[in-house]
Amino acid sequence: MEREYHRPPGSVRLLAASKGRTSGELLALLRAGQVDFGENYLQEALPKITALARGAGSGSGACSPVLPVWHFIGAVQSNKTRLIARHFSWVHGVDRERIACRLSAARPPELPALNICIQINISAEPTKAGLDAGQLPGLVARVRDLPGLRLRGLMALPAPAHDFSRQCAAFRQLRDHFEQLRSQGLAPDDWDSLSMGTSADMRAAIASGSTLLRLGTALFGPRSQSGPRRR
Repeated sequence: MEREYHRPPGSVRLLAASKGRTSGELLALLRAGQVDFGENYLQEALPKITALARGAGSGSGACSPVLPVWHFIGAVQSNKTRLIARHFSWVHGVDRERIACRLSAARPPELPALNICIQINISAEPTKAGLDAGQLPGLVARVRDLPGLRLRGLMALPAPAHDFSRQCAAFRQLRDHFEQLRSQGLAPDDWDSLSMGTSADMRAAIASGSTLLRLGTALFGPRSQSGPRRR
């Protein structure tokens, strides 16, 4: 699909959106070569993180085990920032300076900087997280140099649309904000990530410049009736 939309090979990273999936499903995907996993709920994620660390280490073969990279893709609550900062490598939903500061303060110094994407409410939906685009330059300026964080780019979940052109229009708004921050000299040097697109609109996301696709059904298949409960 990268070639179809004239994207360089390897320019789109597949993020397995694993909410509601079992550790066994995740481990099978890890052993098949999937590395990046995205979880929405901390209490559901923590047992999976432990299980996959053990499972990766018990794989057969002489090569070193491939460890998963964990992305937090849900709404970040203030009281969860310590555990998120300790157990994840990426956070995709930062939309407040307070949350960024708490993640920065909680990131253990022995770990690499925590990669973050700022979330924009690109469709201005009242029930959806994310800041207004007009607030974006100010937030970028305030969080880009926080210790323990590495500001990588932007994230959005546009309102659902079935028409390909409408899907692309929303994603291109996000890309335009991304490029504008770069052209204005506000973005950090490693500003390189556009987290956008799901199984329902991945073609439009790839065509519009996504670098991180959050895929659930497209990677795991249809969801089973049983699975881990959200807590």
